[in-house]
Amino acid sequence: MSQILDEKLEKLSEKERALWSLRHTAEHVLHTAMQNIYPKLKKAMGPATEDGFYFDFDSDSKVTEDDFPKIEKEMQQLISADLPMTQETISAEDAKKIFKNNPYKLEWIEDIQKRGEKVSVFHMSDKDTDLCSGPHAKSTGEIKAFKLLSLAGAYWHGDEKNKMLTRIYGTCFPAKKELEDYLHNIEEAKKRDHRKLGKELDLFTFSDLVGSGFPLYTPAGTLIRRLVNEYVEETQVKQDYTQVWTPQVAKADLFKISGHYDKYKDSMFRVISNYSEEEFFLKPMNCPQHTQIYASRPRSYRDLPLRYTDFAMLYRDEKPGELSGLARVRSFSQDDCHIFCREDQVDNEIDVALEMTKQIMATFGLKYKYRLSTRDPKHPEKYLGDPKTWDKVEKWAEEIMKRNKIEYFDGPGEAAFYAPKMDLIATDALNREHQLSTVQIDYVQPQRFGLVYADKDGKEKTPIMLHRAIVGSPERFLMILIEHYAGAFPLWLSPIQIVVMPLGEKHQKAAEDLQKQLKNNNIRVELWPDESVSKRIRNAEMKKIPYMAVIGDREIESESVALRAHNQKDMGAMKINQLIEKLKQEINEKVR
Repeated sequence: MSQILDEKLEKLSEKERALWSLRHTAEHVLHTAMQNIYPKLKKAMGPATEDGFYFDFDSDSKVTEDDFPKIEKEMQQLISADLPMTQETISAEDAKKIFKNNPYKLEWIEDIQKRGEKVSVFHMSDKDTDLCSGPHAKSTGEIKAFKLLSLAGAYWHGDEKNKMLTRIYGTCFPAKKELEDYLHNIEEAKKRDHRKLGKELDLFTFSDLVGSGFPLYTPAGTLIRRLVNEYVEETQVKQDYTQVWTPQVAKADLFKISGHYDKYKDSMFRVISNYSEEEFFLKPMNCPQHTQIYASRPRSYRDLPLRYTDFAMLYRDEKPGELSGLARVRSFSQDDCHIFCREDQVDNEIDVALEMTKQIMATFGLKYKYRLSTRDPKHPEKYLGDPKTWDKVEKWAEEIMKRNKIEYFDGPGEAAFYAPKMDLIATDALNREHQLSTVQIDYVQPQRFGLVYADKDGKEKTPIMLHRAIVGSPERFLMILIEHYAGAFPLWLSPIQIVVMPLGEKHQKAAEDLQKQLKNNNIRVELWPDESVSKRIRNAEMKKIPYMAVIGDREIESESVALRAHNQKDMGAMKINQLIEKLKQEINEKVR
């Protein structure tokens, strides 16, 4: 446990480490406050997290969120006392004496003994002692702003065979303003939750009969998903990328050669044939099958680069507890591409891919940076291939980032098992980070599959395989877009782009004529003739439809509409021909 934590902390900046230490201290304050209020409580564990901290405990007393005010009051007293946090290394025998009545702590001590590590405890002055390796702030007084957030059940060690404990989540920051901003974003995130908006806007659903983690897309959700894929494909085609299609099932032998069988098998769905003893799997990624398209015929240096794109479905056997709407699913696709090229072609191919990604991120209004995902130097056994080649490619990737003037940060241990990665980390409207696109320079897979091409001198050489995705999974990207736009999609992505509303029956014919004109110009339109105009406008606002066009006597006479935009007041009268041109221009230019 301490080794994993140490490795995680090594990746943090000085500022991030300080915040981590502060939050770890806040967790100690929480469990000490809980111990004071509930003396029979047994502490289990309580780490800091990227967003705050949590504390798992076992108690005979029922604790609810209604108890948070009194717990926070007790916490504040401990903080105001400015109690020093001091570390001490003790023997396992002494630790067992301290925690003799706590089976959870005794289990940790046994694990520490088995690993041959020293037992570390932290003292909060004379108020509390807990088994912990740190790091912590110097004293509790450094905590300036904190808040308990929620309560949930959690199995000990995450194993449903173990006892269900109670978990309290909280967060803290060095300043009150940071906490206020964080709490505001939490409330905003609840409003933007893609699961909530997906249901309200009728974009996707899940069925117990189909299975957890297998999303079903409605016509509206399917349209958005298709438009995103078409935009990526339209951009790729201009750079001479060619689309392929591969089956969703493959023999285990394919994945044994690629290395996925040994490294990834637990996350793959096994398929049983009624007529064959061969072992099959649903494919979790496209790259192994793309190697077989390359290998299907002799290749010359003149044929390269070959750029294969693929939107076929993929499947991964995610744990039920990790599934979350479209954020984590078991069936998905990727805007995947694998480029087979010569070494002298790599730089240009990657530069083109990075430029396409830049264009597409700008279209969706997503800011981003890159993570240079490299090997974990402490665990070389995780990776396939020659270490010298890894050294070369990691340095090469760094040079590519610098040459393209791309902001990046290091991510040791985040590489794929066959290659380092240049991973795009996008920031949404709430400043949350999401990994999307990736570019990888892969020497390993072509070698393992024996891929070759005839070079100028007639000798056989092994191509380099570049892995590239832009939005990554359209399913996950749809989740990001729903929350990024708060469900109010830009015109080009909106399932319904405009609603036509006649004021009364005598305006129905003019509204129908306008609807036809809009449809003839490939604009997605609906006609809403019933109910009061104010109610229809409210419904259109709830459905987050970009535009509403109202037609009455004045509009018929002037061949215009009274136009209204989502979340805006009336835009005034607009001639019908001007309206059509305006909508077409916004759609074509993908205006946000």
